[in-house]
Amino acid sequence: MADLPTGLPIRLEPLVMRILAPNPSAYTHTGTQTHIVGDRDVAVIDPGPDDPRHLAAIMAAIDGRPVRAIVITHHHRDHSPASRPLAAMTGAAIIGAAPFAAAGDAGRSDASFDHAYAPDRVLAEGDTVGGDGWTLTALATPGHTSNHLCFALAETQALFSGDHVMGWATSVVSPPDGDMGAYMASLERLLERDDRVYYPGHGEAVENPRRLVRGMLGHRKQREGQILRLLREDARGIGAMVGRMYAGLDPRLVPAAERSVLAHLYDLGRRGLVIAEGETWRIAA
Repeated sequence: MADLPTGLPIRLEPLVMRILAPNPSAYTHTGTQTHIVGDRDVAVIDPGPDDPRHLAAIMAAIDGRPVRAIVITHHHRDHSPASRPLAAMTGAAIIGAAPFAAAGDAGRSDASFDHAYAPDRVLAEGDTVGGDGWTLTALATPGHTSNHLCFALAETQALFSGDHVMGWATSVVSPPDGDMGAYMASLERLLERDDRVYYPGHGEAVENPRRLVRGMLGHRKQREGQILRLLREDARGIGAMVGRMYAGLDPRLVPAAERSVLAHLYDLGRRGLVIAEGETWRIAA
């Protein structure tokens, strides 16, 4: 991961440039990818962590051009914190995903939230931001987080997919802010679109996006089937299920796997297929 070119602008197509932040990890893969959209004027999508090195690389890539907007897909700490110093440097408004709103134990359940994220303008489904020769349209894709947005670049049929669809792994869905039912429905929505390419927040560009989305839906349905089968075999605790479902998993990712299994269980419960009994679960009678 350390050998990849962090801080260097890479031209993906005439209207799109990518800069990799120096924050590789088990959860971020090679790091967060910031995208700069436009030519004479630009938007910056997901400026990433508040890291002076990454901010300097973004400013160098902007190269004095007007910044029409700083666009945020969701409020995780590897995507939105740099929006604040970047706004101070450029005078651009922070727009996109709704701000963090704690509900129940949400504030305690996900330490990766950027609690200070405060957009100047919240975008809803179909809202747009544009500049000279480019337009970004918001697509509501809740699931990974409740406020997740993707952004479609109409001029080139590209979709900036944030963490909803990544180029290296499936997204973590962590309740209570993450919702597996919403995530699956958002994936189904993407199948109805004809986007040419996805530019994700992590991993390489996705050149055949509909095939990947179909595979992701199939993967999640397979996980759901595994959970139901294990419950029938009386593996009722999440830890026991993860141990059998994720053979050889990097130990650092076990907590994320447990959250995703919990998200599946909540979704199955809403559908009347399973019942919670304290810390364990069983098949509904």
